[in-house]
Parts: sequence; C-alpha cells; structure tokens
Amino acid sequence: MTQYSFLQLAAEALAPHRRVPALKQSELKSRYDVVIVGGGGHGLATAYYLAREHGITDIAVIERGWLGGGNTGRNTTIVRADYLLSGNVPFFGHALGMWGGLSRELNFNVMFSPRGYLDLAHSEGQFDHFTRRANVLSLNGIGARMVDVEELRRLEPALSIGSAAPVPVLGGLVQDGAGTARHDAVAWGYARGAARLGVDIVQGCEVLGFDIEGNSLRGVKTSAGSIRTDTAVVSVAGNSSRVAEMAGLELPIESYAVQAFVSEPLKPILHRVTNMNLGFAYASQTDKGEIVMGGNLEPLASYAQRGSPLRISELSAKLAHILPFLSRSRLMRVWGGIADITTDGSALVGPSPVSGLHLNAGWGYSGFKATPAAGWCMAHSVATGKVHPLIEPFGYERFASGAFLDEGGSGPYPWLH
Repeated sequence: MTQYSFLQLAAEALAPHRRVPALKQSELKSRYDVVIVGGGGHGLATAYYLAREHGITDIAVIERGWLGGGNTGRNTTIVRADYLLSGNVPFFGHALGMWGGLSRELNFNVMFSPRGYLDLAHSEGQFDHFTRRANVLSLNGIGARMVDVEELRRLEPALSIGSAAPVPVLGGLVQDGAGTARHDAVAWGYARGAARLGVDIVQGCEVLGFDIEGNSLRGVKTSAGSIRTDTAVVSVAGNSSRVAEMAGLELPIESYAVQAFVSEPLKPILHRVTNMNLGFAYASQTDKGEIVMGGNLEPLASYAQRGSPLRISELSAKLAHILPFLSRSRLMRVWGGIADITTDGSALVGPSPVSGLHLNAGWGYSGFKATPAAGWCMAHSVATGKVHPLIEPFGYERFASGAFLDEGGSGPYPWLH
C-alpha cells in the first residue's frame, strides 16, 4: 500500500480536479433502429432490456429535460403488487419479483427496501374485499395476508386503532415483500446499464413531431434534428396524450397532478408503507426518518407539476387521525407529478394504430412500481414483433372492443372522489 505524508494528502485535496460526468452525453445520429421518447425509468429500462436481452443496441433514448426528471423523480417510491384483476395480477407480480435482484443486475444500488405494505380496512365490506384480494394474490404465488386488529397493533404500534380511535380499523392486507426503492437511483441504474451496452442517451432533446408515411412510422423530428427510424416507443408518462397527438393519435387518457410531501426526520416509528383507504392517504418512513405522504389526485385535469395547499391540509388531517404523532411534525418540502389516467384506470401499453409506433402510457399511480416489468415486456414486444403475454391485457384495442381492465382499487381516480 502506498504511504502518503500529511503534506502530500493536503496537496492532493487542494489540487484542482476535473469533474467526471456521471453519464456521457451522446451525439445524436441521423438514423437508429429504435428511438425511445422519454428518459424516465420506463424508457431507460426498455432500452436496457432491448440491448441486454435482445442484442439491439442501435438505440437512441431522447429526453426533453434530464434523466429521471419527470414522474420517475416525482413519486413516492412505493413498490407493491396488491391488485385483483387477472390482467394486472400476473404483470405486477412479475414486476415485484424483479425488484429484489435489480441492484445486482444493474451493478447499481437502487435501494430497494422490502419493508412491507399495509392496506387498512375500515369496514366489513372493505375487509371482505381485501380478503378476496389476498386470496387471489396467494393463488397466483404473490405473497399477501390478512391481519386483524390485534396483529396490526403489534405490527404498527404508532397506529391509532383502539376502541376510541376516530377512524374505524377492522384489520388490513399486508404484503411483506413490497416496500420502496430510490427513484433517481432506478433511472440512473438503467441509464448507466444501457449506456454500457452501447445505447445513445441524449438529454435536452425535445420531440417536435413524427414522420409518418401512409400509416407507417418513418422518423422522429426533434429539436436536435430529424431521426430516421421505423420503430419508436413513446414513454413520457403524464405527457403521453400530447406526444401521441403529434402522431395523429387521440388517447383515452386524462392527466392529473398528484401531490406528495415529506416531514422533518423523526425517530423510527412507521415500519411499513401504510395506506388509509378511508378517503385515501398513505405514508411511509424513509431511511433518514422523514415521513413521505401522498394521496388523492388534484380534482381538475392539468399538466402542471404542482399541487395545492388545500390538498396538503386535507391529506395531513386524514393521516393525523391514524398517525397522531404527525400533528406535531413539520413539513419540509412538497412536490407534484403528473398521472396519466386511462378511462378504465389501467395502463395502455403496446403497438399503436401507427405501424412501428409503440405506446407505454396510462400508468396512473402504478408507473414506478411497474418499471422493470414494463421495460422488460416492451423490449420483448419491440424486438420480436409479438406482444408479450403479460401486457396483452393493456392493449390499445381494448377501448374499442370493450375488454376493459377496470381496476378500481389500484388507486384513487377522479370518478372515485
């Protein structure tokens, strides 16, 4: 081992150092086999799996802003698979199964923490519904169990669920393998993995339109010039409708702002992500001790990445009923994302009516947790020309055929206000 004197160490510390960029900015070429619009988790994951699983590396990921600067960096990092309908259960079960090995696969710590997820039941009908949901999940090999009030007191002592509690709690559904992951780490892990495999990643590049001949894609027009390509994937979360409109597509999607906020750091007190289903509000505690809180959509459709003080007040009041310690905590910061909501509340994924143009949209509250499986399935579909079975139920054509995937319990939507 080399020995250094104090003066040598001091000289090294004070010497000017050139900052090494976290990711090399690629130069945009005039043609690619595949162009992916959107440098969030889903777009980067699609590029990564196209390169790793299918050997397709002539790919450009173009991002209007910076990597992970959209909904990937504006969510509450929750990972769960507590769905009910047959179209959602296999997909989200597969997604949850991918999270545990993601850090090793990417050689980048995404900080997945399987701390558990708790859905509180506030009525007998809700308890019965969660019991059915837990049974469906268990039959599909996805861990889930029901707990009564006594077990809840043991699992989460901070919950106010006694006989004099202001909000009734009869029990809850627990997913022990669910939890949280670090959102920006997920984006950068996939970005670095894709770049290592030869994918070009271009930030600060805005899509201005699509070159379509007949009904086939021939290129993508960007602020950095036109790109010739026969295959593109639109993966832009809350802006899906606006980008699809450039290709002449009207999506059955509305966009709503979703607000979240975080408290000052506190001592460890909340062990699981906990969801209060009476009015919908949820909370989880980070490794630093902050309590991350979120809940319902803003009431009016909007592309604005911000919420309102009214929503903060409403959610804080709800959560203080079951977590009284929050009433004495101070908020540190607030942020907002955009949820793109389809008319049946489930994702819209797969080929579009324009040949060569693929859509990855409509995830609403489910986008972050779906990241690895969405990228993996999209890569399969693009590379093979055959829609992966896990995303077949999410196809564009279901809105014409009436084969809706109406997962009302997957998150709060405008018609559930």
